[in-house]
Amino acid sequence: MPLVDMPLDQLKTYGGSNPRPLDFNEYWEKALKEMRELDPQLELVESEFQVPYADCFHLYFTGAGGARIHAKYVRPKHVVKPHPAILQFHGYAHHSGDWADKLIYASLGFSIVAMDCRGQGGLSEDKGGVKGTTYKGHLIRGLDDHPDRLLFRDIYLDTAQLAGIVIALPEVDASRVGATGGSQGGGLALACGALEPRLNRIAASVPFLSDYKRVWEMDLARDAYEELRTFFRHHDPQHLREEELFTRLGYIDVQHLADRIRGEVMMGVGLLDTVCPPSTQFAAYNKIVSNKQLEIYPDYVHERLPGFEDQVIRFMLGM
Repeated sequence: MPLVDMPLDQLKTYGGSNPRPLDFNEYWEKALKEMRELDPQLELVESEFQVPYADCFHLYFTGAGGARIHAKYVRPKHVVKPHPAILQFHGYAHHSGDWADKLIYASLGFSIVAMDCRGQGGLSEDKGGVKGTTYKGHLIRGLDDHPDRLLFRDIYLDTAQLAGIVIALPEVDASRVGATGGSQGGGLALACGALEPRLNRIAASVPFLSDYKRVWEMDLARDAYEELRTFFRHHDPQHLREEELFTRLGYIDVQHLADRIRGEVMMGVGLLDTVCPPSTQFAAYNKIVSNKQLEIYPDYVHERLPGFEDQVIRFMLGM
């Protein structure tokens, strides 16, 4: 088969390249403690968009650093007992999408909550205020500040906090809550399942946010990862701090969170993906210790994988 990366047999055993900080577990336990101490100030606002068989709300909560985070919440009507729920995460720099995208799950008796990542294309708030550059992209936001100031730390916490909010909703069956997304959304679904291990199922397609140093080694720091190259060119042109900087990025590398996942995982990967190279995705998948399955598309790049969304629905119906 055509190759842009390692042969498949090597991908299946690849362990990742990006350094893992020595205090990684302590870092995330401290972050989760901070999150649990927040008053989320949950607010539901009825949407102008409504359909006969579901209620549609704007959901707001207060996340890390006091930012107000927005999500679309669609709840099926006439479901008399607690029902399953899905968390949906979007691609990089995008937003939670149209209400219409959520209605398939509502028609199946699921609630669905789609979060806007802070500072990207939706309504969530980005408090900002970091030292160092904010140009160009979110991976490098806070990279020259304290590790607690990395923006994706807060975005990961937002996913976990939202999952806890959804699990606690009286209409939701807490044992049947899943998360899904593609690209950035796939990476966030994995991070969410790691930081909120009560999630029952996680479906991730072509996940972003994994094994940053491997992207650099493959000379693929462009497209979604272009900001890595821009950062080095402007702020470390001789790469004197390369090991330090990749180690700091290791705090927000989902491959290092993957072994915390307890829910069942289904992941889809295209072997010709040059945006999020297959090895970076396998680095996360290979560290998952819960039940898992991998759907491989040998001829596909960083794109919608045919049939995968249908498989996700069947996967979630099995909760």
